[in-house]
Amino acid sequence: MRILALLAFAVGLTGLPSSHAAAPDELPELGDASSAIVSPAEERRLGQMFLKQVRSQIPAVDDEILKYYVATQLRQLAQHSDLKDATLYPVLIDNPTINAFAVPGGVVGVHLGLLLHARDVHEYSAVMAHELAHLGQRHFARDIEAQRQATLPMLVGLLAGAVLMAASGDVDAGLATMSGTQAAVLQNQLRYSRSREQEADRIGINTMVRADLDPHGMERMFGRMQRAYRFRETMPEFLLTHPITESRIADARNQAAQHPERSRVVSRDYQIMRARVLVRFAQSPQDALARARDDDVSAVARDYRLALARSGVGEHVEAVLDMKRLLDLNPGSILLAASYGEALIAADRGADAAAFLAHQLVINPDNQPLAMLYARALSEIDRHGDAKEVLIRQSRVHGDDMDVWYALAETAGLAGDIVAVHRARAEFFAMRGAYQKAIQHLEYARGLVEDNYQLTAGLTQRILDLRTEFEAFKG
Repeated sequence: MRILALLAFAVGLTGLPSSHAAAPDELPELGDASSAIVSPAEERRLGQMFLKQVRSQIPAVDDEILKYYVATQLRQLAQHSDLKDATLYPVLIDNPTINAFAVPGGVVGVHLGLLLHARDVHEYSAVMAHELAHLGQRHFARDIEAQRQATLPMLVGLLAGAVLMAASGDVDAGLATMSGTQAAVLQNQLRYSRSREQEADRIGINTMVRADLDPHGMERMFGRMQRAYRFRETMPEFLLTHPITESRIADARNQAAQHPERSRVVSRDYQIMRARVLVRFAQSPQDALARARDDDVSAVARDYRLALARSGVGEHVEAVLDMKRLLDLNPGSILLAASYGEALIAADRGADAAAFLAHQLVINPDNQPLAMLYARALSEIDRHGDAKEVLIRQSRVHGDDMDVWYALAETAGLAGDIVAVHRARAEFFAMRGAYQKAIQHLEYARGLVEDNYQLTAGLTQRILDLRTEFEAFKG
């Protein structure tokens, strides 16, 4: 099967509008022409390969609450975009730099640093809307003609190197992974893709308007990015993908001005999630506490940040009271409910946390952060078997989340279910592209099964499936 040239992922946010960018009335014809070059099915396959590379090489965030916010906000924004297929795979990367990228197949990477630097939901959404525009316009399929002869092995090599550079910022490691020829191919592909940036900006702003967000958020965010990258001009050009320019900021300002003025609504959820990231990247727990007291963004965000910081320095009684008060003032907030449960667990009040989270799950069945925290609370009070069942349910509902499988393997071990340990570890490794380890764990599990034909048959079939995937992954 032909999977062609590479990495619209690097058609990432930090782009430069080209003089050849499409004019506003020159929207592309998206149909058989681009699909003849690379089909949506091929894009999905490439996206899944890239996702495995990211999972195996990049430090992702395992914070259930932050992941839930990013995924939920992205899905809501996608409803107002031009995406035909809104199946998305957000990846939250544990990196304090400003960056985001989109990959064919619906993979959207978000650095935590984006939440650090975007001061409000409008600035943050500008980045996300831009990335969704790349996906919705199928820029990968439209840009790929120049690389029609690229083979799958070269593609995998480029993916590995580009993942390290774009997502981790580890330039040396990325260059070491790619040969000189491959680096040249990538550089040419990125230069060619610049003509799509102005189009993605324009479509992204339209998405924001439809979502009732402030379109001037894109202009403000570009200004922040420009200031952040001002002193990095000596880096190789293709590593920065596309620098922000004054003309690009002006274009965003002019387009936003074409829409009626609207009030800049403050998003409680965004502000508390940004507060969560600020605490995460504080120099120390004590520094987090000191800075939390000075936060003047909003009362809710300040109090939330203070509660998290207090928990971090061991002031658990105060942290629980703070979170409970915030939840009482905002009783419908899943983010605050999950955070209150988390504070109870940190305070060694596992039984209280389990009871509270069980009630919340009645109201919000299968909600991922609530369920993951519920399983953690159950384990804290030695109800490992019950925690395992909660995680098994999560693996069926949210089986594309690697953290679910990791937690299930750990919890199944505490519950004494060794077969379940191996099955969960197999899925964990398969999601990272480590197929041989995955198959090995399934073979271990099959060797432990006695007198259970149905389970044995299921394990055998899964081994066959993974072997087939492995051959396809190798190309």
